[in-house]
Amino acid sequence: MTTTTKHDLVTVITEDHRAFERIFKELESGKGGDRHRKDLADHVIAELVRHSIAEEQHMYPAARKHLPDGDEVADHEIEEHAEAERVMNDLIGLEPTDNRFDELVGKLIEDVRHHIEEEENDLLPKLQAACAPEDLRELGEKVLRAKEIAPTRPHPAAPDRPPANRILAPGTAFIDKIRDALTDRAT
Repeated sequence: MTTTTKHDLVTVITEDHRAFERIFKELESGKGGDRHRKDLADHVIAELVRHSIAEEQHMYPAARKHLPDGDEVADHEIEEHAEAERVMNDLIGLEPTDNRFDELVGKLIEDVRHHIEEEENDLLPKLQAACAPEDLRELGEKVLRAKEIAPTRPHPAAPDRPPANRILAPGTAFIDKIRDALTDRAT
């Protein structure tokens, strides 16, 4: 990988996807105690929320702009985010000893794997073909910046389209980070 593509959109998104898969495999292995499994679940939720917010702020608007079927593709991806967010919201307060914990972790992993497959097999190749390399680099950098200031907890009722999501996300993130610190939540 050259430095010119290091932070392009496709690389940034797929690197996140590989990181999610590593955590999923660890969760599925059943290794570690309850605290470790809860910390892993909290961590992956925080990272999934950051990733989703960044996609909704930058990648999906790019799809709407550059792809002939961009509105349809973006709407579908946003609906999948909403479903995953509902599962994360249900999971976030559960302890691993709760019977629903493993069920919801399994559902989240299944949903996210499906979403990743669609993005990597459809959306990302289409964007790569439709956008200039410099646009992809700019989008990748925007996604990275957005993730830094994104919320860490699911907010299913929050707006998922610009400009409202860009305006509200930093304030929501601030509150989430305070809650994370007060509850010693692993993020």
